Formats: sequence, structure tokens, C-alpha cells
Amino acid sequence: PAQMFHLLRRQMIRLFRKPLVIMTPKSLLRHPEAKSALSELAKGSFHTVLPEIEDIKPEKVKRVVACTGRVYYDLLAERRKLVEEGKRDDTAILRIEQLYPFPHKAFAAELAKYPHLADVVWVQDEPQNQGAWFFIQHHLLENLTEGQKLGYAGRAASASPAVGYSSKHAEQQKELLAGAFGKLKGFVLTK
Repeated sequence: PAQMFHLLRRQMIRLFRKPLVIMTPKSLLRHPEAKSALSELAKGSFHTVLPEIEDIKPEKVKRVVACTGRVYYDLLAERRKLVEEGKRDDTAILRIEQLYPFPHKAFAAELAKYPHLADVVWVQDEPQNQGAWFFIQHHLLENLTEGQKLGYAGRAASASPAVGYSSKHAEQQKELLAGAFGKLKGFVLTK
């Protein structure tokens, strides 16, 4: 909520008018984790990249999962489950809140916090040809250092934004989360 408030506030106090496109699902209106403290509304500002919120040792992080939107909360829940099971505690999750113009400085600053970073995975809920992947992959790759890899975790390309069957959707969601935290598969870019 604070992000949305500060985004709209920033848009209105600018001396020039510029189009603003906001894409957000209704499901976040009632999500228990999508909340802000009053102090964030009063003193905060809009952040183009939101950092990792959990207490993770930066030197342990080998993978950064980058995303935007609602899928963040699915990733957060899955990572908490994996940490609890002792399977994966070397992954940080970053939220890119502004896709254009891409926040290169803010994103690079977040990646620089992790000295042993090996790969970055872009995760999106939408099919590969309908989300931000084809636009954002070049910007993400530009911020990687020598030897780091960039991967994609998400639904396969599709003519339809939804599969139409809840069982198939659940199966795709499970694969999406497995791709985010598992071994890199498919199309992998290396710097």
C-alpha cells in the first residue's frame, strides 16, 4: 500500500505530466502480507527495487530470484517452506517495482550485496510470451558480472493467458516455483 501511495503521489507532484501504467491484481487487496506501516506512508518514498525482507546472510546467497507483482508472495511462501525443510537457504528475492525505465542503479546495488551470487532467475506468473521476460532479460543481463547466469522460471509460451483448468493451473504453479528454486533449465543466458 505504501508503494502505491508514493507512486501516485510522485506522479502528481512532478512538474510535468507523464503517462503511468499500473498493473496489479485484485488479490493483493486482501493478502495478509501486502501491508504497510503508517510510518512507511508518512516518511517513505517509492522504491523502484524492493530488497530482500527476510534476515539472510548475504555471503550465503548464491541465487537471486527477481520478480514483479503478486508472484512474489508465492515465492516468499515457497522459500519459507524450503528453509524450514532445510533444503534451500541461499536464495534472495528481489521485487522490481518499475519496469520502465529500468532501475539499473538500484538493481545493481542490490545484486552487489551478494558476493557469491552465481545466478539470477526471473520469475513471472504470465506465459513466457505475455509477461515482462522478453523486455526485461536484456536489462537483467546487463547488470550481471562475468560468469553469472540468467534464467527464466515461469509458464511456457501460450496464446491464452490462463489454462482454463484449476488442476492444470496448480500443476503449472508448482513447476513455476520448482523452476525458481531448482536447477536452471531451458533458456539460460551467461554474461
